[in-house]
Amino acid sequence: MSYDAIVFDVDGVLLEPADRETLEEGVRRTFGSFDVVSPADEHVESMAIHVTVDAVREVCDAYDLDPDAFWRERDRRSSEVQREAIRAGHKPLYDDLDVLDRLDHPKGVVSANQQSTIDFILEYFEFDGTFETAYGREPGLEGLRRKKPDPYYLERAVGDLDAETALFVGDSESDVEAAHRAGVDAAFVRRPHRANYDLEPDPEYEIETLAALPELV
Repeated sequence: MSYDAIVFDVDGVLLEPADRETLEEGVRRTFGSFDVVSPADEHVESMAIHVTVDAVREVCDAYDLDPDAFWRERDRRSSEVQREAIRAGHKPLYDDLDVLDRLDHPKGVVSANQQSTIDFILEYFEFDGTFETAYGREPGLEGLRRKKPDPYYLERAVGDLDAETALFVGDSESDVEAAHRAGVDAAFVRRPHRANYDLEPDPEYEIETLAALPELV
C-alpha cells in the first residue's frame, strides 16, 4: 500500500507512557485542589486512565464537585506531573525515532493526552519541523468525549495533511478503532509494554519497531 501521510500516536509510540503512579499522583493533586484530602482509592484509580465522561460525573457526585471544573483541573495536574516525569528522564523517547528522518511523507501526531502536554513534548524533545500538525485533547469534558476511539482528532489531522491514504501508527485498541472509524489504515506497534496485549479489532499491520515503517509505506 502507498500512503501519502503518516500520523502517530505519542505515548507508547514516540516516547514511553507515564506509569500509573505518576498519573495517580496527578489525580491526588486534583482532589487536593478541591480540598478533598483523602479521596477513595477507587476514585483515584478511575480518574487516572481510561476515563469516561460518565465516570467523571459519578466521582464528582460523590464529592459534590462540578464535573467540568474538576476535569479541567485534573488535566492541568496530569500535564504537570507528566512534565515533571519527562524532565526527570522517566518518560524517554524510544530509540528507533531516527526513522522519522527517513520518512519523507507529511507527518502528524494525534494523542489522547492533553494538548498542553503534547505541545510540551514536541518542544522539549525538539521535534521542530518533524510534524506538520499535532492534536491532543482540548480542555474540558468535550475534549474527553472526543478522545480516541472517537475519530474526531484523527480526522482533523488527516484533513490538515490533505491526505487521501493515511496510515495511523498507534499502540492500543482505541488507536486501531479510531483509524478504522476515520477510514484510514492502522499499524500497531507492539512495544514491550504491549507484549501480552490482546488486540481487537485487527490492524492492517503489526510491527515491533518503527524501523519497519519505511517498508510498509
